[in-house]
Amino acid sequence: MRWWDVEPLLPVEAELFGASAWSAETFWSELAAPGRTYLVAVEDDDDGVRDRALLGYAGLALAGPDADVQTLAVAPHAQRRGVGGLLLDALVRAARDGGASAVLLEVRADNAPAQALYAARGFERIGVRRRYYQPEDVDALVLRLRLAGT
Repeated sequence: MRWWDVEPLLPVEAELFGASAWSAETFWSELAAPGRTYLVAVEDDDDGVRDRALLGYAGLALAGPDADVQTLAVAPHAQRRGVGGLLLDALVRAARDGGASAVLLEVRADNAPAQALYAARGFERIGVRRRYYQPEDVDALVLRLRLAGT
């Protein structure tokens, strides 16, 4: 992800995350912070040229032995096409390449599709953050993936 990707993804961010959506400034701060990896998935035209149709985006923060998934979002029109899995796999590779021994994330307790994706990739529930997502008052499930060979 580069700075020019931020403005086009803001409508998707707002649609998916509502009152919890990140602002452009939050994305820019994340992109500027050390130890961050941010990715975008875009549609290719038949001629192989990226037409910049946003499919999804994801971000990771490396902090010592742990890597934290900061965000993972798939545009509604691209859901259930494997985009989330590809983005998550890329974040896990970045964590492993960065020397992390585990990947942590929070997921909304009411987001069953995301929970299924994380479970399919080997993430395990290690805790709950009560009323974490505000103003919706929704719990966050804390998940961890231990990375082999680190």
